[in-house]
Amino acid sequence: MKDEIHAEQHVISPDGDHKQVAKKEKSRLSAIFTVIFSGFALLSDGYQIGVLSLINVCFTKIYGDQFTSEMSTRIGNSLFVGCILGQIGFGFICDRVGRKVGLMLTTILVILGAALCAGAYGAGGSVEGLFWALTVYRGILGVGVGGEYPCSSASASEAADVVMPGRRGMLFVFVTNFVIDTGFVLSALVPLILALAGSSYEVIWRVSFAFGVLPPLSVMYFRFKMDNSDIFQKNSIKKKVPYGLILQRYWKYLLGTAGSWFFYNFISYPFGIFAGTIIDQSGGENPSFVHTAQWMLLLNFFYLPGSISGALASDKLGRKKTMSLGFFMQGVLGILMGVFYKDLLKNFPLFVVVYGIFMAFGEFGPGDMLGLVSAEIYPTAIRGTAYGWSAAIGKFGAFVGTTAFKPAVAALGGGDADKGQARVFILASGLALLGSIFTWCLIPDYSKRNLHEEDEDFRKFLESKGYDLSNFGAPSAPTAADLEAADSDAAFVDEKHPSKGLIAAP
Repeated sequence: MKDEIHAEQHVISPDGDHKQVAKKEKSRLSAIFTVIFSGFALLSDGYQIGVLSLINVCFTKIYGDQFTSEMSTRIGNSLFVGCILGQIGFGFICDRVGRKVGLMLTTILVILGAALCAGAYGAGGSVEGLFWALTVYRGILGVGVGGEYPCSSASASEAADVVMPGRRGMLFVFVTNFVIDTGFVLSALVPLILALAGSSYEVIWRVSFAFGVLPPLSVMYFRFKMDNSDIFQKNSIKKKVPYGLILQRYWKYLLGTAGSWFFYNFISYPFGIFAGTIIDQSGGENPSFVHTAQWMLLLNFFYLPGSISGALASDKLGRKKTMSLGFFMQGVLGILMGVFYKDLLKNFPLFVVVYGIFMAFGEFGPGDMLGLVSAEIYPTAIRGTAYGWSAAIGKFGAFVGTTAFKPAVAALGGGDADKGQARVFILASGLALLGSIFTWCLIPDYSKRNLHEEDEDFRKFLESKGYDLSNFGAPSAPTAADLEAADSDAAFVDEKHPSKGLIAAP
């Protein structure tokens, strides 16, 4: 009887092998789509952050002294406060509930927030009411933007490990930070096109806000069709998360990613958001909006070569070296810019190019590497949470930096804006050098490690501390690998019930 069964197995098994190959191809194709559509909505995030720079210029030209420095800062910071809440909250959601749920909710919030900003209105035509409405709406947008970071990055890193195991870093950067930087370029291009078309300042700022609805709206359907990755379903912790043990094992890494992110955002966001104002003030006597937007577009374009070069270096040079080098080069160049600031302003095109290279170094190093490192040095069970906390501390750095930027320029310049900006460049560049040291001392290099390796080490650590490993995984949601194994088993004949095996076999 056994010989007959084994003979039947040999007849059936080739089909089973073919089915397994087909499922593996389907799983890989699913991973490719997950990588693409996890990151694409980040285009709106970079766009919505960057577009405020030229919208600030619009508000200044429309409302003059009514658009105060305090109100400008408040509108800018509301996004960062929302981001902090979104990063922490959705980092928790994407770990405990699932990547897909987190991605769907953040997509809805980004669409809603961007639409509200585009249609913002003050009661009775109140200018102050308009600015307060924008403050609230940008906060809602910020929650969605902030939530995108842990949800998109966790999903993208897990899928990238399947699609390109040896080049995970390059692929991850291209679908996350490069997409964000493309959003920054569009944030200058869209207002510029509207201005060249002869649009009024109000049309420019409203349409510019509205454009941010399109990227998340375009991926809504695909995100709905996505599923949680196999690695998440196997390694998630649904209950009794041992946060004390997690801090015991990863406190140094958290200090490294959060601290480095704080320094990077403290530098990059103020110099990005207020770049339009700096260029507007430095570009001659009463420059036109088109003039300012053209130089902003050139400045923002420098993000792209910085991001591309960082992506290419991430797997060859390694995450740690790339990030430290980027911080160091940004710090050195920034100090030189501060020292020779007034000389650079005499040759305005040269000033913008050097300013762009300063920003590009930031993208090459910490801009590219912080998200990548934070998505791969932590185990799957806490990837979103640890990423969210690190990014939230980073956004707090952006909040502090944008709040302190204009007061620092005024205080350090003694009434001379150029002198104040020069000294702020030197101060920020000193923090970049500190970020380089932070990176080198506190962040490990996992460039060559598979994501599964850290999951195994984490399990062994918890087991050594007496933690119940049965809390891992999602029993109610079998993985694709489990389903393949079940199909494979079904292709073989059950000795006790041979008819079942034959019927189940394809």
